[in-house]
Amino acid sequence: MSSNPKEIIFDEQAREKLKKGINELADVVSVTLGPKGRNVAISSWAMPKITNDGNSLIDDIDLKDDFEDIGAKLAKEVAQKIKQSSGDGTTTGVVLLRSIVNEGMKHISTGESAIHIKKGLEKALDKVLERIDEISDKIKSDEDIKNIATISASGDTKIGKDILSSFKKAENGASITIENGNKNETEIEIKEGLEIERGYLSPYFCSDASKMLVEMTNPKILITDKKISTIQDLLVILQGAASSSKELLIIADDIDADTLATLVINNIKGVMKVTAIKTPGFGDKRKDVLEDIAQLTGGTYFSEDKGLFLKDAKFEELGEVEKVIITKDKTLLIGGKGKNLQKRIELLEQEKENSDDDVDKDQLDKRISKLKGGVIVIKVGSASDSELKEKKQKYEDSLNSTKAAIEDGIVAGGGIALLRARDAIDNLEVSIEEKVGVNILKKALLAPLKQIISNAGIDYHLIIDELLKKEKTFGYNVVTEKIEDFIKTGIIDPTKVIKNSLIHAVSIAKIVLLSDALIADAKDEDKK
Repeated sequence: MSSNPKEIIFDEQAREKLKKGINELADVVSVTLGPKGRNVAISSWAMPKITNDGNSLIDDIDLKDDFEDIGAKLAKEVAQKIKQSSGDGTTTGVVLLRSIVNEGMKHISTGESAIHIKKGLEKALDKVLERIDEISDKIKSDEDIKNIATISASGDTKIGKDILSSFKKAENGASITIENGNKNETEIEIKEGLEIERGYLSPYFCSDASKMLVEMTNPKILITDKKISTIQDLLVILQGAASSSKELLIIADDIDADTLATLVINNIKGVMKVTAIKTPGFGDKRKDVLEDIAQLTGGTYFSEDKGLFLKDAKFEELGEVEKVIITKDKTLLIGGKGKNLQKRIELLEQEKENSDDDVDKDQLDKRISKLKGGVIVIKVGSASDSELKEKKQKYEDSLNSTKAAIEDGIVAGGGIALLRARDAIDNLEVSIEEKVGVNILKKALLAPLKQIISNAGIDYHLIIDELLKKEKTFGYNVVTEKIEDFIKTGIIDPTKVIKNSLIHAVSIAKIVLLSDALIADAKDEDKK
């Protein structure tokens, strides 16, 4: 079987192509960083898209030169990994990558060892991450939450207030999700729903590859504690889904490889939209949670222990919700169609009251909170589809950053945490050859701060010199054009976001610096 002819380039030529691709993408995205970030216009079939959100730009960039596009795709991978791990910080990660790659290439071209540079980067990274943890602090107030949410939404105070409002509504255990609204104004609703600590069984179920998630609308839900060993177990259910054009979510103990492959192929080919997750929980607790899901969705929980066999299941016995969102490790059921949820909650409350076991009481309390709390739905409003897409992205960035800050704490924002972490590697004991990698990372830690100040049209040299004389939490506010205590003024970043931006930038930079050959399809003139 023949394949397309390939063109191969080596050594410095290959690395230069990678560097150029990374720089082209980073140069576009980096101008959006910070509160004074610039706009970028993207050509489209109708009106040009104007945005200052670096994250939403990245997917729109493909380069004409195939070798350079490999570099751009590696930069995209940094952004994608940061997005998946912490939800925000993609532009910072790309700026860090550009700096590490540019400095690394400079040293490699003069004969320095890429292997030793890699080792130096790794040793320096470990120390910098430790220092960031040391300077991190916990969220202490609603004001902190609002500030994080606002900064992550490019300074949009309305989004910051909406995210804070949603978190306050979610204090009783509710989950928060974001949807497209159908009005000009954004609305916040509370719906019956449940978050399950289980993700999709295969990434090939994903309906949104860029965000690696599954979204389903009005799906039917099969609930069982049985392992599905053959596609015959599901035949009646699958026929019902196909004939009714209904989407289908399967919650089962497990699914054997051949059956899972059949479901994936049906999903990919568009025969039906189907997704599968494993049953949440363990042992007897798992059965309790499945019963909770059944009551929420109005479906039957098929369990041989109850005399309800999967082979006898009818399509009309399945549960249903308004929407399902599934990531690699979580499933969110929104708008359950069950009519007996309140009775279920009352039953659990009675069970808790009658229990003498503290562990059981705690488990019951968590289940009650989840069922009572439901799901907070932020319906993003906008006057146009193009504005809606960007606005929704800002809400998502803001929500993800706020979650990260609540989980892992906060640091001074605006590139200051990275600036202050540099002294952790001042006296790092490494070999002379590895010292090059250490210094490359030390220089890169300044890159986001430099970019933020430069985007405001200000020379960063004198400002950085002044900042180094100040206390650790002081930074340069490009809006007020003053040096301020960022923790006091609310210019803060989630610790998790800063760490993940750095981790993934270094990870991809090491791959780039150790690359010695690139392969791409030969151009037409080369094929002749």
